[in-house]
Amino acid sequence: MIELEKYTAGHFEKGAGGYNYFVPAEINKQWNWKNPEINALLERAAIKLGELNSYAKLVPNIDLFIQLHVTKEAVVSSRIEGTKTNMDEALLSEEEVAPERKNDWKEVNNYIKALNEAIKELETLPISSRLIKQTHLTLLSSVRGENKSPGDFRRSQNWIGGSSPADAVFVPPHHQYVETLMGDLENFLHNDEIKVPSLIRIAIAHYQFETIHPFLDGNGRIGRLLITLYLVDSGILSKPLLYLSSYFENNKSHYYDNLTVVRTKSDMTQWLKYFLIGLANTAENAVETLSKVIDLKSSLENQIIGSFGRKSHSAATLLQQLFQNPVINTNKVKEICGLSYKAANDLVSDFVSENILKEMTGQSRNRVFVFEKYLNLFMEVRVTES
Repeated sequence: MIELEKYTAGHFEKGAGGYNYFVPAEINKQWNWKNPEINALLERAAIKLGELNSYAKLVPNIDLFIQLHVTKEAVVSSRIEGTKTNMDEALLSEEEVAPERKNDWKEVNNYIKALNEAIKELETLPISSRLIKQTHLTLLSSVRGENKSPGDFRRSQNWIGGSSPADAVFVPPHHQYVETLMGDLENFLHNDEIKVPSLIRIAIAHYQFETIHPFLDGNGRIGRLLITLYLVDSGILSKPLLYLSSYFENNKSHYYDNLTVVRTKSDMTQWLKYFLIGLANTAENAVETLSKVIDLKSSLENQIIGSFGRKSHSAATLLQQLFQNPVINTNKVKEICGLSYKAANDLVSDFVSENILKEMTGQSRNRVFVFEKYLNLFMEVRVTES
């Protein structure tokens, strides 16, 4: 049993090069605490997640909107790691991306693919080292980090910050500990013998994953993705609609400071407070975004009925597609709506005139159009931190 107020985060050991690495304490135990603030924050987070889950069930065609949530998460989570792709760019096809931007585009789209595949795998495979490794393999396929053992836990020392373990900001445990610690983390997430609330479990598990840093590259993205996978796997959310990357990115130093204070001062309480506030605020923001999406969809459907006359059927078909992918070209419109090129081009022009679409390349040929009002709903950030 672990008393939160008496918790010891781990210990340091000396590596072969003279540096010290941190070995976190195992977490697969009963956790107890006396701090009433944690209970209050836990209750609020659970209520907000319940509201999001209930609201999502009421939204018609909710799967139309999930891909935008996934894309936003991929863009923001990858941005934390240094990529510079925007949401509209992430939604382009590869041939539409400028050559100098393709590497970043590929990293973001790998994340989208990894997340979608992992959610699908949850139907038959629980969260496990196997699933985590499989997701990591997809994440690092043919991108920066492809030479850093994609799909395998590390077999050498890594570090965070600095040019070597000797001057690093943080040195995770020696690789000999990784398999044991990851097994302990996996068991903790699924242990029915202990009575630890699910939201506390994933908060502790995320801290532990980031501290173990089991891969040579991609740990941050996998660790953030693990949160959403667990919320879906445990039945807290029926759809993958909540991601904490925006909350973490809003003040990256605060995120890292809260992780560090656990390792240096064994202060898991502060980390739990920070994490639970993030869950509640992010769930609240997701409900607000969904509400605005529904209002926008209803408004534009009415606009189409009132303005498009004989083109209303094709316009409605195009609008439905734009809620799935808000970046499009005329050839795609031709294909989706079953129109001639000229009719498709005229329909796109009408959507531009009605301020539904906006041309994003500035070119006269090979033009690409974006459903900007929709994208903007996902880029609004409303975060309050502890």
